[in-house]
Amino acid sequence: MVDLADGETVEVQGSARDPYVLSNVDGAYSCTCPAWRNQSRPIDLRTCKHLKKLRGAALEEERVGKEAARGPVKRSGAKADAPALLLAHSWQPHEDPSGWWMSEKLDGVRAYWDGQRFVSRLGNPYLAPAWFTEALPPIPLDGELWVGRGRFQETVSIVRRAKGGERWKEVRYLVFDSPGDPAPFEERYAGLRELFPSDFPYATRVVHEACRDHDHLSGELARIEDLGGEGLMLREPGSRYESGRSTTLLKVKSFHDAEARVVGYVAGRGKHKGKVGSLKVVTPSGIEFSVGTGLKDQERSKPPEVGTVITYRYQELTNKGVPRFPSYLRVRSDVEWSDLQAGDSAPAKKKAPAKKKTPAKKKAPAEKKAPAKKKAPAKKKAPPKERTPASAEAATPAGAGALRYFEFSQGTSNKFWEVTLDGTSYTVRYGRIGTQGQSKTKEAATPAAAQAAVDKLVSQKTGKGYVEQGT
Repeated sequence: MVDLADGETVEVQGSARDPYVLSNVDGAYSCTCPAWRNQSRPIDLRTCKHLKKLRGAALEEERVGKEAARGPVKRSGAKADAPALLLAHSWQPHEDPSGWWMSEKLDGVRAYWDGQRFVSRLGNPYLAPAWFTEALPPIPLDGELWVGRGRFQETVSIVRRAKGGERWKEVRYLVFDSPGDPAPFEERYAGLRELFPSDFPYATRVVHEACRDHDHLSGELARIEDLGGEGLMLREPGSRYESGRSTTLLKVKSFHDAEARVVGYVAGRGKHKGKVGSLKVVTPSGIEFSVGTGLKDQERSKPPEVGTVITYRYQELTNKGVPRFPSYLRVRSDVEWSDLQAGDSAPAKKKAPAKKKTPAKKKAPAEKKAPAKKKAPAKKKAPPKERTPASAEAATPAGAGALRYFEFSQGTSNKFWEVTLDGTSYTVRYGRIGTQGQSKTKEAATPAAAQAAVDKLVSQKTGKGYVEQGT
């Protein structure tokens, strides 16, 4: 029996032609065999016969517990304990937010407290220490386990480990609703205020504020994004808690995000030669494209496996439904691909605005005034500001041109530059790697003139040391 050091991998021959790869990353053991991959348990609670043989059955049982050590659990059983959570649609600029309850959109791990334990959206348990949960009330709560802005991966590494231990002291349970209460939101929120005073250990209620108008929403979104936050949430006043995706709950972001499935890889060039340049992915609706921006060096060396669901960020969709300027965010392990294909989360959700007009029109006083006044200003504020360049793409012909992506890494510089040609127009996007950067679109007299302008820009960038990557 041999154990794996942190960061170490080893190959073992199984029933397949190619060997399986066993690895240990920060105490999370994994295997590339189908038995390990096709389990509904959190990744840190999975095991297989190859890990048991390598490490020994006793060590594996100590790591994952007796129940998990008995063997794999098929995905078909994962839905039995999945909580019926309220899920959000995306807010659209034409909708009046006046009077809606506004709060920060947290970049944490969604966690349902059933009165005794935390479970994920798929019903998988989070094994929080007893001292973390002992003060929580014995009623259902909806919230997120959160470490801090921009620290999603740290949160995941703590809450999904079988023995998170003392690291749970870094975590807070931020509660934003009480699913078991049939009262309107305002009454549910008042109840949370009483349940979670300021000195409550390891948990607190999420602060909600009444939104005044588009300007208020735009200013608050800009403030949160400047702090490194993900965006905002809007709740319809007087709304009840319901199961599934609802127009009573809206998420507000400068950029959209969605899920896709990895189907292959594009080899890297230049600096990334020998590594993955980009991920070939497909959306639940069948749109294929590549995601290269946002991948870290470690992820290029060990990319998400084929079949893995990822979350990516993008500006807008082309006329053919292809996400513009996609950027990799993270692996998404708390959703099922079959759910996404059924319409649970995908770029195709941009068709939802027609449905969302109805809730907004319920606010008679504000709704009559705001659209005419705020429609234009809102597009100059934070939420639509990011959308403005992409909104100009309404004139983009179907069949967007190829994207060329370049990177420059030297000294303290770590920048990207990319260009997309569409007929007579071309769009460049540039900035620091890992950020969305900024984009500009220009129009040429003819397609040939646009191509010549792009060729000139590419020549200038390569002359400065930029290296083209696989996209």
